Amino acid sequence: MKASHLLADLIEGSRIWTLKLTADLSGNDWYHQPAPGMAHPLWLCGHLAASEHALIHDRCLGNPALEASFLAHFPIGTPVKSVQAHDYPPIKDVLNVMAYLHEKTLVAIRGMDDDALAEPCAGAEGKPHPHYKDKAGAICHCARHEGFHAGQIASIRRLLGKSFLR
Repeated sequence: MKASHLLADLIEGSRIWTLKLTADLSGNDWYHQPAPGMAHPLWLCGHLAASEHALIHDRCLGNPALEASFLAHFPIGTPVKSVQAHDYPPIKDVLNVMAYLHEKTLVAIRGMDDDALAEPCAGAEGKPHPHYKDKAGAICHCARHEGFHAGQIASIRRLLGKSFLR
């Protein structure tokens, strides 16, 4: 198996898990914050799309794929605003962006050869990133990052009284 296909499968596996965790969310479940400033499932899904965009399309491919107006809803490093304090895009729109971008991501990754995967890849503002140094590393980090946030969604599900999933 080509390395690019293995990396695409890794990212796809993370996304499948995220989608299983969100499949039975409805209504206000999407906006549940365990405490003020903590992430809610809608923000987490938008953030996953924004992060996939940054890691793969912006940093690896140099080809931004999402509008700045969408990305502005899901910044990192600040407390997450409640749905009452921020006008988030509708759930359906966030999920559509996630799906559209993810399909574009998988095609792009599968099209990369080993030389492209080994190319250096910086973090934000061209600075070294603490979790990767090359494009293959950025792709791996994208999958790890999604797994981390899927765990947050799993915890929120349990707080909402939903069943454990495997």
